[in-house]
Amino acid sequence: MNLHPRPPAKRAMVIGAGIVGLTTGLALRHAGFDVVVCERAPEIRAAGTSLGLWANALAVFDALAVGDQVRAVGAPTEMRFHDPAGRPLDTPEFGPEDRRYLLVHRAKLNDLLADAVGRANIRLGTAFEAYEQHADRVTVRLSDGRTEDADVLVGADGAYSAVRARLVPGTPAREHAGHHAWRAVVPPGGVTVSEDRLILGGDRCRGGYVRTYDGSVYWLVNQFDSPPPTGTPKEQAMARAARLEEPGRGGVLSALIAATPDEAILHHRIMRVPPLPRWVSARVALAGDAAHAMSPHITAGATLGIEDAALLGRLLGGTAVDVPAALAAYEADRIPQYAHVAELSAAVEHAPTPGEFARHYAAFSHWMLNQRPAAPRTGTGPGA
Repeated sequence: MNLHPRPPAKRAMVIGAGIVGLTTGLALRHAGFDVVVCERAPEIRAAGTSLGLWANALAVFDALAVGDQVRAVGAPTEMRFHDPAGRPLDTPEFGPEDRRYLLVHRAKLNDLLADAVGRANIRLGTAFEAYEQHADRVTVRLSDGRTEDADVLVGADGAYSAVRARLVPGTPAREHAGHHAWRAVVPPGGVTVSEDRLILGGDRCRGGYVRTYDGSVYWLVNQFDSPPPTGTPKEQAMARAARLEEPGRGGVLSALIAATPDEAILHHRIMRVPPLPRWVSARVALAGDAAHAMSPHITAGATLGIEDAALLGRLLGGTAVDVPAALAAYEADRIPQYAHVAELSAAVEHAPTPGEFARHYAAFSHWMLNQRPAAPRTGTGPGA
């Protein structure tokens, strides 16, 4: 007779197999959960081209034993801004450590995280439909007709989150009026790029280009308070690039855009999630863009979402975890944190000059990189 039976395994359902969803699945596996990640798309894929990961995100990946693999699909670079003439916009009150980040390939990062979670634990072509909470579990209904019981459900399904629509009705993603972004990757062998350059120009345009780990070049342009875009995506991007280079002198950015096929240029109208009154219920939590999709001008959305995943893993770890109390502690930490992020982000966006933009951005990254990881806390769990 087994006098010491093993306790039943904890089980987690994660909705969304993007970077935050997969990181959440990996963090919960490290916390002792059996994890199922559901993704409505038929394959693991990444929207976009490249993304920046700051040191706090890399620390999370180190703790989850995938840091070296992540660095292998990234290139170190720095967030240093210039004016259209190429003059640096210095922020001497902040050090080089406040500017360093890793530019990674989105699709390759998604693939390596999927491998770490375990492909057998990921259900593709499976969308979330609804959940029902009970005292000791949450029952999740999926588009394949199955229902699944779990100890906790995490919605990491992006700005248009179906889980958020159930948890906090009436909070759809909203347009960041007039904010548009264009970006693409130019493969090696095209335009010669000898340095990375991020530029702040006129008419509230920002853009630049950064070399990636495999010799490709990632370029982007965006504009606040943009008039409705007209023409092809390439024409739209070229019009903004003209504000980021000296008049009459075509530069590297314009050459990169010219070398990019129209169909390879991604254009997005920027959407945001409004501040939410809550992120959790007794057994359901939101993470990443599902909870706090923001303007990408702070280049930290992925990093901040990865920190959400890490905090969930820490708070839900242990054999006798009180799930409602852990989720209450998660919400108590995250909502004030993101209220401050929103303030810092707004200061960057509304900076009256390029120099002020650069200073506010450095102040944001300094603050972000010097936050201590939240320690697990206990409290009274919220109601359903």
